[in-house]
Amino acid sequence: MVVQTDLSDAEVDRIFRALADRTRRDIVRRTLLREASVSELAADYDMSFAAVQKHVAVLKEAGLVVKHPRGRQRIVRADPDQIARARHLLVRLEELWRDRFGQLDDVLADPTTQE
Repeated sequence: MVVQTDLSDAEVDRIFRALADRTRRDIVRRTLLREASVSELAADYDMSFAAVQKHVAVLKEAGLVVKHPRGRQRIVRADPDQIARARHLLVRLEELWRDRFGQLDDVLADPTTQE
């Protein structure tokens, strides 16, 4: 079974590299619930504003969030479509994994292969 997705290998790499960091996962979670300015996001982390900006930039590069200006602020919100594409990939990988284990179970249950 080949895992088909509408994401390129480079996009998949960017998404999972972005999600590998706890702070970035939290930013995605928070901006799924409601959009927030970079300043609002930064206020909740024990790091500099610039560090939070860099986290947001990684998420934006991966397509997991979008950032738009509102006056002097930069507003961040999660992109549920990109998150759904990543979820779809994970579901397909899980199906592949379950299929492979199902095949292994069949081989192990067959007494003719027990030699």
